[in-house]
Amino acid sequence: MNKPIPEDKLARIREALFRGQKIEAIKLYREGTDARLADAKTAVEKLEVELRAASPEKFTAPASGKGCLGVVVMACAVVVAGILWFVSK
Repeated sequence: MNKPIPEDKLARIREALFRGQKIEAIKLYREGTDARLADAKTAVEKLEVELRAASPEKFTAPASGKGCLGVVVMACAVVVAGILWFVSK
């Protein structure tokens, strides 16, 4: 059986969710309650829905231009530019 979440742990779970770190939030939930992974995931996702409805402004938006997609697109552009330069010679 799951034990109640200590308030300090719950605050850390909320902060992790606000930062977009759902896996960290699930880990913290499991540490605080001894819940199984599936139960922790369900509980954290439910909490996230509630928090998004109550305080959407607290969620940090993902920064644009970050991540691997931008790197892949840039690499493809460089390759295409190199091919076009080579063909034009």
